[in-house]
Amino acid sequence: MAHKRFRKFNMRDRYVGKVGHDIDFGLCMAVKAGNRVFLRGQSATSLNGVYAGDDPAAQTETAMTNVKALLEEAGAELAHICKTTIYITDYAYREPVYRVIGRWLEGVYPCSTGLIVAGLAKPELKMEIDIEAIIPE
Repeated sequence: MAHKRFRKFNMRDRYVGKVGHDIDFGLCMAVKAGNRVFLRGQSATSLNGVYAGDDPAAQTETAMTNVKALLEEAGAELAHICKTTIYITDYAYREPVYRVIGRWLEGVYPCSTGLIVAGLAKPELKMEIDIEAIIPE
């Protein structure tokens, strides 16, 4: 069975006109491989391109809205999430980010790794979340 790729795009189209961003790199937002679903890191920009603003909780709300939508497109749901990796750019953002994720994933109990990083793909991003899910057979 071939992997199914959802919402394909090229980075050069996402960063048009930005210095240093003429990168020809094809990606997608989600990959379904058998009953496993991998999501691209989600953050402050909605799937239709609207930026959530600088508030870490608002960025997380947008990220989790994206996560839910992408999982559903791949035939999965939030309850199928097995692993999260959460990146934040300042320890002060930990509480607001984790409160939002905790509300979205209440009762799911995924394994999770949290990292404080020097920066993300865009300087305005305060958080990003990676998701791996397995759809029960």
